[in-house]
Amino acid sequence: MRRALELASRGLGHTSPNPVVGCVVLAPDGRTVGEGWHRRAGGPHAEVEALSLAGDRARGGTAVVTLEPCDHTGRTGPCSGALLAAGVARVVYAVPDPTARAAGGAATLRRAGIDVTGGLLGPEAENVNHAWLTAARRGRPAVTWKYGATLDGRVAAADGSSRWITSAESRAEVHRLRHEADAVLVGSGTLRADDPHLAVRGVADAVQPLRVAVDTEAAAVRPGARVLDDAARTLVAVAADLPAGRTAAIEGSADVVRLPRAADGRGLDPGAILAELHRRGVRSVLLEGGPTLAGALLAAGLVDRVVGYLAPALLGAGAPLLNDAGVATVSAAVRLEITDVARVGPDLRVTAVPRPAGTPTTEGP
Repeated sequence: MRRALELASRGLGHTSPNPVVGCVVLAPDGRTVGEGWHRRAGGPHAEVEALSLAGDRARGGTAVVTLEPCDHTGRTGPCSGALLAAGVARVVYAVPDPTARAAGGAATLRRAGIDVTGGLLGPEAENVNHAWLTAARRGRPAVTWKYGATLDGRVAAADGSSRWITSAESRAEVHRLRHEADAVLVGSGTLRADDPHLAVRGVADAVQPLRVAVDTEAAAVRPGARVLDDAARTLVAVAADLPAGRTAAIEGSADVVRLPRAADGRGLDPGAILAELHRRGVRSVLLEGGPTLAGALLAAGLVDRVVGYLAPALLGAGAPLLNDAGVATVSAAVRLEITDVARVGPDLRVTAVPRPAGTPTTEGP
């Protein structure tokens, strides 16, 4: 299964709106006779790839797959049927398919007399397929908030300068995160301060994500902005109540969408932004926006993962990494569970996920 997870991860950034899936086929004597992964939407599924390599050697053997085999016919046939046709005796999978359309493969295989086991290395498989599983379960894109900050939590100095707080190694990793996401999201503050490009660089065979600029008043994205070049597609989201013609200067360079304002009148409704992206086929979002947009999504409970790059530097003043997130007291803090800590060049990368509401915490003295 660990090998199947490694294979699945090779599909990150290429399979959306489908999941990443890996499969290893073992002969009856335990030898590996076939491997495969889902390479792109519309292409062969992992099981089909692995079975095609295994051929007759799969008969009586075991298929190990990271996601419950699908049980429906879409652009390809059901993997449950392919496994039955190959004559495998056993199927082991990590995570059940949460979608009504594709789920049921395990039950179909069991009814046919196949020995089926689920849940092996489930947490690891959940992590590899985090974005797709989150989108499938919640009906909106999974949101990963990425930021780079000093150890005292500043994303810019007092004079507004922010390049470069983190190291070249951390910035290279961010391009990998962009490559794995369907969309990269920033707000007007970041657009004004940094004139970001948001496209992927330095990743071989990268599929460029949709660049999404939240520009409520249509005042931050101007003709000539780097986000409007032809390196990738761009969507500019503005308030629905703006006068007609306010975005005319950029409509030839970007797709402009009008969305409702947030209930408090500050910015756009975060839920409406994600709903629009989901409608457009986006299943994973990398939030690179500044402290205001991050605070709005966090306050709305729409951040699913946090990846922070902490530089060994202190500024003492300047922009904080997070503005108002709807937290008025320590007891209401958004508590996180750290899932990974690693050195990246001189920086420290911390990955965490929000704890479910009501999860007990360990209190200090």
